[in-house]
Amino acid sequence: MSSRHKALLSRYDDVFLLDGVRTPFVDYNTALGLVSPTDLGIKVAREVFRRTGVPPSDVDIVVAGNMAQASFDAYVLPRHIALYSGVPVEVPAHLVQRVCGTGIEAILQAGDNISLAKADLALVVGTESMSRNPIAAYTHRGGFRMGEVEFKDFLWEALLDPCPNETMGGTAEKLAKQYEITRGDADQFAAESFARAMAAQESCFLSGEIVPLTSEVFELPGYSLRGIKLSRGVDGVSKDAHIRPSPLEVLSKLKPAFGGVQTGGNSSGIVDGAAAAIIASREYLKQHNRDSLARVVAGAVVGVRPEIMGIGPVPAIQALLESAGLNLPQIDRFEINEAFAAQVLACQRELGLDRAKLNVNGGAIAIGHPLGATGVRLAITLARELKRSHLRYGVAAACIGGGQGIALLLENSSAVS
Repeated sequence: MSSRHKALLSRYDDVFLLDGVRTPFVDYNTALGLVSPTDLGIKVAREVFRRTGVPPSDVDIVVAGNMAQASFDAYVLPRHIALYSGVPVEVPAHLVQRVCGTGIEAILQAGDNISLAKADLALVVGTESMSRNPIAAYTHRGGFRMGEVEFKDFLWEALLDPCPNETMGGTAEKLAKQYEITRGDADQFAAESFARAMAAQESCFLSGEIVPLTSEVFELPGYSLRGIKLSRGVDGVSKDAHIRPSPLEVLSKLKPAFGGVQTGGNSSGIVDGAAAAIIASREYLKQHNRDSLARVVAGAVVGVRPEIMGIGPVPAIQALLESAGLNLPQIDRFEINEAFAAQVLACQRELGLDRAKLNVNGGAIAIGHPLGATGVRLAITLARELKRSHLRYGVAAACIGGGQGIALLLENSSAVS
């Protein structure tokens, strides 16, 4: 049986992405290195309410996505984002985690609740501090034995999937061999990602979805103060920091990171950041005379072999389009998360995608990949690109460590006749 027939599918008629916003994505251990992902989430939540004019009191549910336990209070991250952004105390909030697909999963869970008439308006937030990934020990609760004290880097160790005993980078190398992707292919793809992102930054397309950050305090009457404190000497951050000139001749000189075609230059940037979106029902839009950025049409999640987890977007996209009754040529734009250049190239080759439709404003190699926030960022960027280009359908997708793929189908609201 094809894996697409085992896909977890969602279909919606009345679910809309009203609008969204994100922070700049900033290289880890720099300007945002000390900032909690909770506070990054609060900031984008407050900003999406400000930009849309939607009152926080209208929210029925909060869905927040986050991958790494970046603070001791991480278990209440969704609740704190809700409260400090002005959502009423009675409104429930919960956390989702589907590794690199977390942000898309959060949108789908909001869509499911709206589709089931449990909610009319959802706040969705994806947030991640790669800087604050802990140095951890999981085996010392009973004490320490001489010579057996072992602390490990969560950020590094989490790259290993012990099921196939393969690193995430190693899974990309397997796809490189399977699809005959060369080092030159990977570097060329990365150079294009940087060039496209630089063009999108210089044209101010990316700035349209970014809220600048400064040090500030978040107040919640009767409760503790929270806030953002940028690194010493940094007054503000207003644009993605990982985007930089990266020509092929520079990328080609970098050393392999996993013994093959992947390097630090053609893999996703390690950054901190957050993104938020308002997901609404058709009835809410009608009652409040509101336009939306895009209709959320459908979603799909499917499993693949862990050792080639990077191919996950392929069956997810296939299942998604089959469920929606569409074919690949009908999709005008694709946003596939650039975990690794070889991984995206494998998906492109397997699907036969036109490069001119894929990641047209650059991807995670250039912009960066804060795990829990990426999926929300992909959806916002895709919806804005469809609107700007007057195109109808777009798909956002990501591979997922452990062997999964996730995909989301959006329709430009203004392109529907």
